[in-house]
Parts: sequence; structure tokens; C-alpha cells
Amino acid sequence: MFFSENNTTQEKKYLCASYVRLSQDDGDKEESNSIINQKNLIRDFMKKHPEFTLVKEYPDDGYSGVNFERPAFQEMMEDVKSHRINCIIVKDLSRFGRNYIETGKYLEQVFPFLGVRFIAINDGVDTGRAQSDAEQFVLPFKNLFNDSYCKDISTKVRSQLAIKRKNGDFVGSFACYGYVKDPADHNQLIIDPEAAEVVRNIFDWKIHGLSAERIAEKLNSQGILCPMEYKRRQGLKVSTNFRTNDKAKWSAVSVLRILKNEIYVGVTTQGKVTTPSYKIKRLIEKPESEWDRVEGTHEPVITQDIFDAVQALMLRDTRISPDEEKVYLFSGFLCCADCKLNMTRRVNRVNGKAYAYYSCAGYKKKSGCTSHNISEKLLYDAVLTAIQYQFNLVLDLERLLKYAQELPDDPNSLHRFEVQIANLEDDIRRNQEMKLRLIENLNEGILSREEYLELSAIYDNRIRDGRLAIKNVEAERDGFNNLPLESEWLTSFKKYPRIDKLNRILLAELVHIIEVHENKTVTVRFRFEDQINHVIEYLEHLNLKPNWKEDLSHGTKESNPGTTDEAAAIVC
Repeated sequence: MFFSENNTTQEKKYLCASYVRLSQDDGDKEESNSIINQKNLIRDFMKKHPEFTLVKEYPDDGYSGVNFERPAFQEMMEDVKSHRINCIIVKDLSRFGRNYIETGKYLEQVFPFLGVRFIAINDGVDTGRAQSDAEQFVLPFKNLFNDSYCKDISTKVRSQLAIKRKNGDFVGSFACYGYVKDPADHNQLIIDPEAAEVVRNIFDWKIHGLSAERIAEKLNSQGILCPMEYKRRQGLKVSTNFRTNDKAKWSAVSVLRILKNEIYVGVTTQGKVTTPSYKIKRLIEKPESEWDRVEGTHEPVITQDIFDAVQALMLRDTRISPDEEKVYLFSGFLCCADCKLNMTRRVNRVNGKAYAYYSCAGYKKKSGCTSHNISEKLLYDAVLTAIQYQFNLVLDLERLLKYAQELPDDPNSLHRFEVQIANLEDDIRRNQEMKLRLIENLNEGILSREEYLELSAIYDNRIRDGRLAIKNVEAERDGFNNLPLESEWLTSFKKYPRIDKLNRILLAELVHIIEVHENKTVTVRFRFEDQINHVIEYLEHLNLKPNWKEDLSHGTKESNPGTTDEAAAIVC
């Protein structure tokens, strides 16, 4: 299989293909491996062999050698099958391929079957000449060495990329829409002013009720380039298998991808997919727990509040009527208090005037629930009153918290926690003593081994549960000791100096769900419920009670709630 430069006797003429390949993935960084140098080397070799006629050069620039799915290689093989080529010349075996199994298959099976001569100049391989046993023995080891070299490079590259991802360095081929790579450091992102403004508009339109499909239509109507076309305009080489038109356009999918991406609040999340090995390029999604997520890696395009509000809105059912531009104010927030199904908006027209109301979807489906009808105006007024009431309550809680933190330390204020812990510790000691007695009873023959194991397991469970309970009580005690004045539930309300009308961003930030009862009672259940109740419990422990009672604007009943669940119960 090895050729000899001194043997020039050759009657057969060969139609030759010059195959050259270069890939950074292989670690091919030496100048000697450049495409031009490979071509020149093959040309010089062919000048010394008049029996060779060059038909075509086949360059694969930027393709890995671990597989043979390369465009120029596939084109060359088609020419081989059509008998345009009967000899392939490469610089060395590594240029032909770095996959031990596949390379051996071509050299030992495919090429002999097709009658193709193969020459690797620097490795001295020539299948058109006689080969010794030693030469046959060496060739597989050369292929195996090339394969191992590629594996070693792949391992090093993966390790380096993993370290960069964990440090928050951006390692993607292209910056996400709205950002560009910093010219001084390509692992850092900086804001692209033009694209970032489009991103801000997308979030703003979503907050104001537009669906992803409507946003895409609006962007296309304004002639704004979609992310792919925008990158191409910047001179970046991007491609996709999903484009169906000559020019890619915005779609609901691309809009949703932007709305869900944490990168716009300064969070870099990478490592979501991987490949089984350096030879198999099939992408596998990794569990979220294995993602590399680093906060504060770059300047945000939008605020965290806006991002959180949009995420909350997208969890709602926000389907839009065909003749409407935006979703309705309460879309996705309403449910029947009894069957928990959504409330459906309907419109009645009386004397040419439209009256909107909501009714239970279960009633329409004849599921056994009642209508729960409520007019849109009555619902609006009730929800607004409930939010205003909760707003006043939160401000009252803030005032009492500040007052509580200015009080001198009371040694008895946390006494109940210490009593709980002491009682739990006594229970643990008693169970430990009972377990020790079991050993004595076993030794004296009072208990069988089976009875001992059964009873011992019971006491072990009691001891474990007691220790877990102590940890929970200690955590609650520490929470009371370190109750913050500024927290998420407080800042969410305080960002509004006054609440005199409703909008979807307000609902998304403050409201979890709105329940409509058959008697037209509306219960608004707020977000941060557990946190607020914890504060209330803390204040009641200090004998500091908020001003619970409030004269409601609809005035048929005064609310006197004991928890924030009931604080929004408005009878209209």
C-alpha cells in the first residue's frame, strides 16, 4: 500500500481528485496545514508522475474530520461513482479523515470495490502499489492515532468551554439579538443600540396586551429585519433549515424566544445542549439543573420587573379574538370560584349599546356549574377596590415593620420558639432512651431480633422527624429575627405611587388569580401571599396589628379579614 518515488513504471492513466481539508476543531492551526499549502503539495507531487491527470480539486474548508458528511467530499464521491474520478490524492491520512472506523472502511472496502486508487503523500500510502506485511500492519495504527488526536483535542476544547461557561463568559458563535460581541473581548457582550430598541418595543407591546403573533406582524409591517436577516446585514454568515422565503421574517416563535430569554436582564445561560461524543454531532438537551447560569454578566436591555411581568403574563391564557388587536384586561386571570374553570367574556347588545360580562365556562359546557355571571364594569370596580385595599394594607405593614425594628430587644419575644425546640429535644431524648432499652431487651431474650429491628426502626423515624422539626422551628425563628424591610412583596406594591386604574402589567405583578362567586363576590388572591402572611404573623406576635378594617367603596359589607386571602374579598 506504500508507494515508492523511484518506481516510475506505470502503464495505467489515472483521473485524479485532489482532496484538501482544514478544520479548527481538529486543532489544525499550523500554516503547513492550510488549504493553499495542501494544494501546492499535491500539485508538486503530480508533476513527478505523468500518469496522473488532475480532474478537479475538492476543498472542505472548516469541516471536521470526525465524519464524512462534508460537501466537497460528498461531491467527490459522486464523481467517483460516475467514473469521472478513479484516483484520490491527499496530503496525509488526517486530511482525509480522523474517524478510525470510517477511514478504514473507505480504504479497505469502498475504494477497492469502486476500483479507486488512494494516495496519502506524507504518510507514504498508495493502494496502487504492492504492500508488505509490515506496511499493512502500520496503516491502521496511523488511522487510530489520528482518531485519538481528534478525541484529545475535543476533550481539551470541551473542558475549556465548560470553564468559560461557568465563569459567565459568552462562548456562542453569534451574539444574541440585541447584543454584539465586545471587540476587545469576544467572550463579553455589549448592547447593540438598534436591535436593543426593538427588544424593548417587543416587551412593551407584550405588556400592553399584544400577542406574539400580533407583535410579529407589527414588526414585519414596519420593515424591521428579523434576527437572522439583521445578522446577515451585519456581514455575519448565518444559515438555517427553517427558512421558507427568500427573506426571513419575524414569526410568533422568534418573538416568544426573545420574550423568554433571560439574557436581556443580564443573565447568561449556556450549556443547554450537548453531543454524545466528538464523533456524534446529534444534539441532546441537558436537564435545567446542569445548565450554566450566571447573573450579572453584561448590561441588561430591560429591567427585571418588566421581564418578570412578561413571564407572568405568558403563563396566562391570552388568546385573542380574531377582530381584536390586544388581549382583554382580565384574560387569564379569572376563574370560577366553584369549579375553577376559566371565565368566558361575552357581549350583549341592547339598543345598539354593547354590555360585556363574564360567565363560567363550565356552565356553557353543561358541566353542572352555575353561570356566575358578572358584568365587566362591576368586576373592574371590585378588583380595583381590592387592589387599593391591599395596597393600603402593605403600606401599613411597612410602617409597623419599621416600628418593630426600632423597638428594644425583648428577651421574651421569641420565647415560644425556644419552648418548641426544648419540647422537641425532650422527645428526641426519650426516643433515644427507649431505643437503648430495646438492646437490653434483645440481650435478655425479651425481644426477638425481628421485633427489635421493627421497633428500632420506629424510634429511628421518630428521632429523625424530631431533628427535622427542630431545623424547621429554628429556620422560622431566624426568619423572625431577620425580617427585611425591603423585600419583593413590598417593592412590587411600592413602585406604584398611586393605584387608580387597572392594566395588565399591574395585574401580572400583583395578582395571582381572581375568583368569581355565584353571588357576584370577587376574591382577589395576591402574589407573595406566604411572605405577607409571615409578616402579619410576626407583627401579631409583637402585638402590633395593622388597621384591618376599611370602608369599601361598594359598601354593602365591611371586610374584616384574618389573612390576605380574604383581604380582597369584595361583595358587590
